[in-house]
Formats: sequence, C-alpha cells, structure tokens
Amino acid sequence: MSKPTTRRQWILRASKGALALGGLGVLGSQALASKADSSKEKIYHWKMVTTWPPQFPGLGTGAEKLAQNIETLSGGRIKIKVYGAGELVPAMGVFDAVSRGVAELGHGASYYWQGKHPACTFFASVPFGLTADEMNGWIYYGGAQQLWDEVYAPFHVKGFAAGNTGVQMGGWFNKEIKKVEDFKGLKMRMPGLGGEVLTKLGATVVTLAGGEIFQALKTGSIDATEWVGPYNDQAFGLHKAAQYYYWPGWHEPGTTLECIINKKLFESLPSDLQKVIEISCQAANLDMQSEFTARNAQALANLVVEHRVKIRKFPEEVLKEIDKISQEVLLEYSKKDKLTGKVYKHFMNYRKACMAWIKVAEQGYSLARSLRDRTGDVK
Repeated sequence: MSKPTTRRQWILRASKGALALGGLGVLGSQALASKADSSKEKIYHWKMVTTWPPQFPGLGTGAEKLAQNIETLSGGRIKIKVYGAGELVPAMGVFDAVSRGVAELGHGASYYWQGKHPACTFFASVPFGLTADEMNGWIYYGGAQQLWDEVYAPFHVKGFAAGNTGVQMGGWFNKEIKKVEDFKGLKMRMPGLGGEVLTKLGATVVTLAGGEIFQALKTGSIDATEWVGPYNDQAFGLHKAAQYYYWPGWHEPGTTLECIINKKLFESLPSDLQKVIEISCQAANLDMQSEFTARNAQALANLVVEHRVKIRKFPEEVLKEIDKISQEVLLEYSKKDKLTGKVYKHFMNYRKACMAWIKVAEQGYSLARSLRDRTGDVK
C-alpha cells in the first residue's frame, strides 16, 4: 500500500515543481522583456548654457550640480553637458539660445531678460522686494509660478526656480557713500531695476557679465559694482579693486536664479522626466541657498580679518531715499503693459501679507537675538 502512495506523492510534487519552474520562467521572461524595453528608452543628450563663468563657485557649480542630479535621477536617460558663459553662447545670450532651441536648458537670472518683457525681473529680485524664503513661498505656494509661465510662454520657454543667493551685499565702492548726492556721476555696474533706481539718483549704470567686472573696476572703467556677496565677490578678487564694501543689498534681497527649458521640448517629455526636472530644480534651489549662507559667513570674516576690507552700512537717510525711488520705479514698471501690471499687483499684495508675518516671526526673533551679543566663540 505504501508504494503507490509514494509514487503518487512523487508525481504530485514533480507536477508542482514543473509549474513552479514554469512560473519562474514566465516571470523571468517578463523581467527580460522589461529590461529590453528599458534598454530601448530614449536617451536625451542636452546642452545647458549659463550666464556664469565655467565652474564659478556657487553659481556655476550650482548649475553643474543641477545637471548631474537630473542625469542621476533620470537613470541616465537625460545627459547634460554644461557650458559656461562664452563657451557656446554669450552670457546674455542664454535666454535666446533656449528659446530658439540652440540649447535645451539654460541657467541664469530672469532680470537679465527684462528687455524681453518688463515682468521678467519680478521672478529674480526687485529693490526692497522679497527675501529668499519669501520668494520661495511666492513661487511655490503663492501663485507666482503660474504668472511666470504666462510671461515666458510667448518665448517658448519655461522657468523653474533653481538657486538663490540670499540677501546680497550693497556693492564695492572706491569712495564712501555718506549722502544720496554721492551717487551722482558715479559709474556703477548694477543690473535690473536696481540699476534704474541708481539712474534716477544720477549715477551712470553699466551692465556687465560677471567675468568682466574685476577688470572694469580695477582699471577705473567703472567706479563701483555690485556682484553677489562675500563668497562670490572674494572669488572674483573684488577686494583687490575697491576698498569699501557696503551693506545691505537693498537692490537684491533674495535673488532667485532659474533653470529655463525649451517649452515645447519639456512638454514632449514623458511625465516622469518632467517631474525629475522639476524636483531637481527644487533641490538646486535649496542647495544653493544653503551653500551661500554658510560660505558667505566664512568669506566675510576672511575679507575683514585677512584683507582688511572696510565694511560700511548705507546711512539710514540714504536707504530711505533709495526705498522711495524704488517704489516709484516699480510703479512706473507696472504701467508698461497689462501683464506687468498684473504681476506687479500680485507681487505687492503678497509682499504686504508676507511682511505682516515676518514682522512677528523672523524679524521679531532677529531683533530679540540681537539684544545681547552672542557672537563670542564657544569654548
């Protein structure tokens, strides 16, 4: 009796094993098919042009990190070669290059393109505007991204926030600024609406790409310049060309940098790759702001201690007058066309609401922290 039972059990077990092997064979075939399909996915070879000198600390390296992250997160489906200013197109030719499809991506700041549309500048920085955190709130949760898309749409470009310098410095000068009249006749490099404010103060404003600033200041072609802050300014050696370093950076309180992409190309991408670009830009935005906060603190100490740079604060009466003129310039800008007026109104309403919160939050805390000097070294 035991012999037939054993045989029957053997047959049943063999049958189950065959089915199991068959199942594994099916799964294996599916895995191979999936791998084959994956290997057939399109690989995109893109170019990113930037307004920054190649590998320039913070800005240029930030663009490089962004390109690397996109390639990594896309599983190698998007490969990007980054070109610094002048390597493929001029620094100020980035927007046109992306708009026309000469390059798929660009990295820069939207106020460089305000000649294309006046509203562009609001998505980078405006005098006495928004700090980095406030800009992020406006773009991600305040409705600014939709306005940004509307402004860029006619140029076949889509923009994403992809970096922030934080509050910048007020600039390098070869003479002290003690009163508003000291700006008269001054030849200074400053882009965007800040430059227009200086023009109303009687200064001659010059727009120069970053790589041209040091030589112009050193040779006296310009009398003063702003760039970014201690980290980047020291890298350019601006402390070797001017002796007075002013704060605060009223003209750029939290400059958002952007990654722009050809709109038609972006919309043709699979949805997962669109999301890869979007999230990579958000990561770049946070990473750059964090780097500037840390590096600026280190560089400022170095400029003061090792290079004996003279740090100066703009007098209060000077700042009040600059603020007054800044609001006049912004109002004038709002009347240039309907869309700029729309962006201006949205920006100012958000700014007003935001300031009410900041007054009791960051500003309130900062004032409380400054009641007692806590800058001594911890031992």
